[in-house]
Amino acid sequence: MTVWDRPEPPTRPAPLDRERIVAAAVALADEGGLEAVSLRKVAARLDVGPMRLYGYISTKEELFDLMVDEVHAEILPEERPGDWREALRGHAHRTRRAALRHEWLADLLGGRPALGPNALAVSEATLSAFDGRTDIDVVMRAVETVSAYFTGAIRREVADLRAERATGLSKDEWQRASGPYLTRMLDTGRFPALTRLVHDGTDVDAETSFSTGLDWILDAVAAKLDGPPG
Repeated sequence: MTVWDRPEPPTRPAPLDRERIVAAAVALADEGGLEAVSLRKVAARLDVGPMRLYGYISTKEELFDLMVDEVHAEILPEERPGDWREALRGHAHRTRRAALRHEWLADLLGGRPALGPNALAVSEATLSAFDGRTDIDVVMRAVETVSAYFTGAIRREVADLRAERATGLSKDEWQRASGPYLTRMLDTGRFPALTRLVHDGTDVDAETSFSTGLDWILDAVAAKLDGPPG
């Protein structure tokens, strides 16, 4: 039986339900990451004994499932997307914004599909934008491809943010600190392609990079959807 199938226990003297438990867990994770979340710490935040929580949640993994589904409510589109491209672009951008609000989400993206009601609603909104477009296997590959892109891009961006906090150096400060070493390495002549990138490449902010890469992926998906099978 999944956490979604299991009913909550009857009301007890101190008010408690999964909604309050999940809200407390999300708040802890927002403050200190997933390592800050445990059933004991959630119980302490709610000022109840840890054993009280086991009537609602059996494991920390179930708690994570509930937290992920809670955030999927922020990813669900407010209106039905106009077409598949709008659906996939909107899904990607909303997921990125949710992960920037809740950085721990980046650690739980990917892997097996989320099965909570909000996550299923997000999947339904995305897939329904392909109605009548092509066969379901092609649709699945299109969704998987875009998902793989934005999952990787989000994880990279969150990793950069965490590195900035851990080192106390912004991206520009880190580049300046690393500059002398990198210059010496490039001056050896062993890395001509990298040298051209460093000297001639244009540095853009994370949102621009994310949007540009997403558009390229969507263009590739469109070519596949509109092109001959195979």
